[in-house]
Amino acid sequence: MIRILLAEGAPLLRGGLVALFDDVKDLDVVAAVGTGEQVLPTARRRRPDVALIDVGLPGLDVFDAARALREAVPECRTVLMSGRRRTGDLRRAVAARAAGLVLKDTSPGDLVDAIRRAANGSRVIDADMAFVELGSMQSPLTEREVEVLALASRGASAAQIAEDLVLTIGTVRNHLSRINRKVGAQNRIHAIRIAEEAGWL
Repeated sequence: MIRILLAEGAPLLRGGLVALFDDVKDLDVVAAVGTGEQVLPTARRRRPDVALIDVGLPGLDVFDAARALREAVPECRTVLMSGRRRTGDLRRAVAARAAGLVLKDTSPGDLVDAIRRAANGSRVIDADMAFVELGSMQSPLTEREVEVLALASRGASAAQIAEDLVLTIGTVRNHLSRINRKVGAQNRIHAIRIAEEAGWL
């Protein structure tokens, strides 16, 4: 029996997945949660074999969660679900040592198969997402520019970024200007959106 922790923010989809897995003899949903804060404590308590987690789950960076789950519950394999083919998600999933990344529009049979394969130690990767990743362009940003933009994406001001990274405000503003030029953005918000969609953040 494969014990599953399901983490999905949409109640209708969460309920549908629970019903789907309940009809499969070798799958057992030991917990179904709807927020990111519930994932780690529930996994520690229920000790699932596979955690199936929505990439868009509120209150959670799922890639950080995959790393944390691997440390806290080493026997648990994390499979991430995404509603869209976003460049960078596959790379981040691999870096987080997730067992797999699947699309929400996959067929029920393929999803069940993906969970079984992940539980058996295999990597599960959606072919379409692999092609998106292979076709993505290399980031033009330096490591420091990514740090600056990542802080900006969390709402930090130039002064806060300067303090966090031990830089002058002028240096931070120069970084932001260079980022805009490199990615072809009109402003900071536009640059963040471009970088996120490209998978550079």
